[in-house]
This record gives sequence, C-alpha cells and structure tokens, in this order.
Amino acid sequence: MFDRISTGKYGYFLYGTQNHEPLKWYSRRHQGGYMNSSGEIFKSVRNLAKPLLAHKIPLSISRRFLNIDKDGLDQIRASLLNNYYSQEDKWFDAAYLSSAEGKSDLEKHLHLRLVKFRDTIIPWLNDTRSLNGSKILEIGCGTGCSTVALAEQGAIVTAVDILEPSLVVAKDRCDVYGLSADFHCANATEVHKIFKGHHFDYILFFANLEHMTHDERMIAMKNTWDMLSPGSLWCVIETPNRLWYEDSHTSQLPFYHWLPDDLAFAYSRFSPRKGFSDLYRDFTADSKLDFLRRGRGVSYHEFELTMKRAEELDIISSLPLFLRDHNLLRKVLGPLRADSRFESFLVRSGPKIHRGFYQRNLDLIIRKG
Repeated sequence: MFDRISTGKYGYFLYGTQNHEPLKWYSRRHQGGYMNSSGEIFKSVRNLAKPLLAHKIPLSISRRFLNIDKDGLDQIRASLLNNYYSQEDKWFDAAYLSSAEGKSDLEKHLHLRLVKFRDTIIPWLNDTRSLNGSKILEIGCGTGCSTVALAEQGAIVTAVDILEPSLVVAKDRCDVYGLSADFHCANATEVHKIFKGHHFDYILFFANLEHMTHDERMIAMKNTWDMLSPGSLWCVIETPNRLWYEDSHTSQLPFYHWLPDDLAFAYSRFSPRKGFSDLYRDFTADSKLDFLRRGRGVSYHEFELTMKRAEELDIISSLPLFLRDHNLLRKVLGPLRADSRFESFLVRSGPKIHRGFYQRNLDLIIRKG
C-alpha cells in the first residue's frame, strides 16, 4: 500500500505508510524497445540509459504538479471500483480485477496515466502553445487523469466522455486535486451541436478515435475541425496507427490493423490477450459494435477525407518526433529500434506527408489554417 506520489526528474516514487519510505520506483519509459540481432545487448544498453532517455520536464510545468495524500488516493480508488469497474462488462468482472492485468489496469487508472501525461504529453502540448489560460475541449476524458494534468497547468477544460461512470470518477478525481472542469456526457459526434459558437484554443482527442465506428469517426473529425477558428489546434493523442505492423492496443497480434473488420472479428480468437480472444464468435450487429469499440487503427486517410490532403495540413508537431528531437541519446539510439526501421520503410513507400503519420501511434498537433 502506498499513500503518496512524488514526481522526480526521471521518474516517481510511491511512498508507503511505514516511515514514508519509497516502496516503488517507476522510471519514465516510452513505448518501443531497442531490438536487432543483438537484441539483448541493446535491451541492456536501454536499461542502463533510461535516465538519459527520460524527457526533462521544464520547471515551469513541474512546479504546477499537485500532490495528494493517502486519503486522496483512497477516494479515487473507491470511485474507480464503485463506478468505472462496476460496469456490466466482461473485462471488468471480479476475475479480471484479481488478475495481474486487472491490477495493472487499476494502477494505471489510479495514478500511472497521470504521471505519463505529465511526463510527455503536457510538455509537448505546452511547447506548441501555453496551456495556462487556454480553452480546451477534451474529447474522451475517461476517468480524468488527463483532465487533472491539463487543469493543474491552468487550462480551462471542457471535458467530454461517452460513459457516465467514467465522468463520475473524473469529477471525483478533480475534487480530490482541488481542480475544476466542465464535464459533459456526450458522443463525440454531438459536440459540434453542444458547443456551437464556443471558441476553443485546443480540441483534443485523447485515445478515443480508435474506439469509434467508421461513421462516428468521420463525423467527429470533420465537425470538430470545422469548429476551430484559424490558428486553433486540433490534436489526436495515443491512437494506434492502422499502417503499423503490430497491434499492441487491442489484439496483441501482428498485421491485425491491416485486416478488414469482418476478418479481424473472426481472427480475434487467435489473440494471446485473455478476455479478448474468447469474446467474439457469433457475428451480430451488437457483437460487431462491441468489437469495434475495443479499438481499431486510424491512418492519414481519415484526415484527408475529413480535413484536407495530408500534405496540405499544417502539422505543428508529432509527440515521438518531439521526444526524439529533445534528447540527443534518443537520436543516437533511435535508428537501432525495430520501430524506427519500419517507420523508415513507411516513409520511403508512402506519400510524401508528415512523418508523424508514420509512427506506431498517431500523436499529432494540427493547426487550422
């Protein structure tokens, strides 16, 4: 059990109740390993170099981080268990919560996601435009980790999610941190009507485009793009790239993003992911919708159909490229990664568009012209 989170330069400690000694240390890591024919060597090098690979958070950002005590953590945990994990979902049953995967998921929702947002996404967004005072429409706020990370930086956050239980947790989390946000339960396809005439400096899609149906995604992308004034920013964060060779988001299978939905539905039985491989046998309208909600990749094609041709979009920044450009060691070790080699293959083979469209995940900041 731990009772306090303390953020450090290269990671963070969880402090226990006994003499407040640190119980666990979590280094700041980013997805993707360094692998080639001498994979173990590079893995060892990567482990030794983790502190040097970490992105240094500017003091202007880190000094705004809010800490909470054990009582606050317990309140968030209780809200998660009583609301988010009480939904009638096979993935959230008692067996899941007692499994290693379930315990890990709870820990992520409790605090790890907040640390990740603070570590990488907040400095990235703030580097483009100061979050302090910015009006942000956050679509897909989930249980509120990202909302806290934005609001503590002084952003004026309007947070939207399709699930009421998630919003309850998000509100409780903000209360614990002493922060406020304007919460709305709505589908992303509705926000252009709900907020008609409102000005936003940012519209953020946090890890949710992949959970929409094709029609929902197209409507949401087009209408939110149209909502923006010239100079405002449209952002997609942590959405798996359909072009990528591996689906680490949903199925944990290679080439899964490339399969048509019907074939991917049938092939899901071969997924190594427990709780997913046994879900989809009978193909019905309801089961297909549930399958699509689990997550399917997105690519530059949707952007071209809902905004403009990809080469004409004003891509301000891509998170993986931002992290690479701000760390010399990442630049040196980057070419050794399997991901980098596949990225280079896509760049050579695909249309001449921003390299951010050829990353494992789509993490893009686009400025409206």
